[in-house]
Amino acid sequence: MGDETSGQPGHTPKYKRIILKLSGEALKCSDSGEAIDGGILQIMADEIMKVHALGVQIGLVVGGGNIFRGSLGEKYRGVDRTTGDYMGMLATIVNSLALMDCLEKNGVPVRVQSAIRMDRVAEPFILRRAIRHMEKGRVVIFAAGTGNPYFSTDTTAALRASEIQAGVIMKATKVDGVYDKDPVKHADAVKYDKLSYTEALTKRLKVMDSTAFSLCMDNHMPILVFRMMDTDAILRAVCGEAIGTLVAD
Repeated sequence: MGDETSGQPGHTPKYKRIILKLSGEALKCSDSGEAIDGGILQIMADEIMKVHALGVQIGLVVGGGNIFRGSLGEKYRGVDRTTGDYMGMLATIVNSLALMDCLEKNGVPVRVQSAIRMDRVAEPFILRRAIRHMEKGRVVIFAAGTGNPYFSTDTTAALRASEIQAGVIMKATKVDGVYDKDPVKHADAVKYDKLSYTEALTKRLKVMDSTAFSLCMDNHMPILVFRMMDTDAILRAVCGEAIGTLVAD
């Protein structure tokens, strides 16, 4: 699916259009416990701006785990799972608006499209309109998940990537790729540079949740897992540098 596109001197993007999946939990301030850390928000915006400047068409999906995670609401807070998932979807709206505000203050045009209608703060998700926005150089943030409970923002990323015919899903995480076991707990954990979908399934590696992974596998959508906070990580990935772990055919 991945088309190549031209860029600035020294940086030639490998992909014409991408979906960037960001963790909501990454936005949380570790010191104060505030849901959104302005400094981290600006770092994310800076990294996105570098890729946008190359003419790459960008779709963003951001989680809501810094505010509310629906799958844990029932277990720890006594919230019905369906209700909790809708609360989590609304949390992604908050994060999407924060990203929009930060990017626009830095000169990047943005449109937020929501899978749940709330016309006063976001456009409804309309595929053709989303593609048109990206063709005009606007970053599109896909908010409110799929609009349905029991689906994660990983699944949202896989679905939207397939719909807009992105060249790759870039999943920004806290670790620098996919390992055979948790590298935080195991010093001897081995990092994979590249995996096939079948290998990832056979080895039971947690690249994405099962629904999202199946969507990617069925639609031959490559997944690149990398560490968000590495310098120029998104730029380097977009330009084809071998960072993180690539899961593909």
